[in-house]
Amino acid sequence: MSRSRPDRSRSRDRRGRGLRGRLVPQTVPLARSRAAQFDDLVLDTVEDLELRWQRELDGVEFAVEDVPYLTTASPDELVHGSDVLEDGNVPLARLLPARLSESGHRLPARIVLYRRPLEIRARDRSDLADLVHEVVVDQVAVLLGRDPEDIDPGQ
Repeated sequence: MSRSRPDRSRSRDRRGRGLRGRLVPQTVPLARSRAAQFDDLVLDTVEDLELRWQRELDGVEFAVEDVPYLTTASPDELVHGSDVLEDGNVPLARLLPARLSESGHRLPARIVLYRRPLEIRARDRSDLADLVHEVVVDQVAVLLGRDPEDIDPGQ
């Protein structure tokens, strides 16, 4: 007489020790990675600013990188004052102005936020949301040549 083994493939890993698969459903915010949550914070701020500054921000690219790279741009390509930190520390963001590429194509202005330096400086998720908002507003202000208070009066 042979015993049939219950199908454990759905509830255990391949060695039968633990759960297999996700611990939380995809619909729960905990299931999203920190990078995806950070992208959402940036997108919320950008969408809010684009409602008020649609014409001025038309064509501006917003990007997120994990950390700044030394080869991102030469000092000549950067807008003066675009680095959030001017004391030699790791920048939180960088503004690359619109320019022509080597092949003659027009490259749009680009604001790059650095996820890891921002996360390290924030105490919690709420503080990170405020910091991301402040950095995006500051970079847009530099790009448009305006005061940050003009860009977001509530800041």
